[in-house]
Amino acid sequence: MPAPNEYTHPINVRSSQLDIPQRGGRQDDYDDKIRSAQLELERIQQEREQLEHKKRELEELTVRKREFLSQQVELTEKLSSAITLIDRELLEMREEMGHLEQCRGCFAEHLDKIQKHDPEKWTRDNLLEKLDKATLVTDLAADEYDQASSYFEGSRAGAIFGRSSKGSRKRAKSRNGSSEFTTQLMSGLAFNLPIVLLGGAALIVYLIK
Repeated sequence: MPAPNEYTHPINVRSSQLDIPQRGGRQDDYDDKIRSAQLELERIQQEREQLEHKKRELEELTVRKREFLSQQVELTEKLSSAITLIDRELLEMREEMGHLEQCRGCFAEHLDKIQKHDPEKWTRDNLLEKLDKATLVTDLAADEYDQASSYFEGSRAGAIFGRSSKGSRKRAKSRNGSSEFTTQLMSGLAFNLPIVLLGGAALIVYLIK
């Protein structure tokens, strides 16, 4: 008796179903996550360093700003004070220069008058007359020289008369004490007029006699 035919059902098995999950795939994912985390940490570290750098720069700028403000205040006070003192000094120098110019003009006139008198040319007849005139001239010159010397005492020009300032200046005191000299000096020949008149009157009386 022949053997009965056996029926076989074909089974189709996909190749993917035969793939067994391997541990290597999971490890790669884990490594990727670790690398990502490291990169993120590095990024955060860089940002932190940048923030710290900016913080240091800001602190340095703040310190420099404080130093500038301090120096600004100090120099403002110094320069303002110096400008005020310089302006005052320049004003005094201009005033003193003006007084010196007046004084020089006055001295030059006295010098010219004194040099015009030549005792060698005086005769016995006009000796008294010439001597009186010359004495008036020299007395007036000596008086104005002494007043100028007193006025400029303690100032820069004091050295001209051998009275240079040592230490504190006495210009204001000297100027107040010699206000009459200043007024007369600025008036040119105001000193000469009274003495010349008196001398002229004395000379007329002498000639009348």
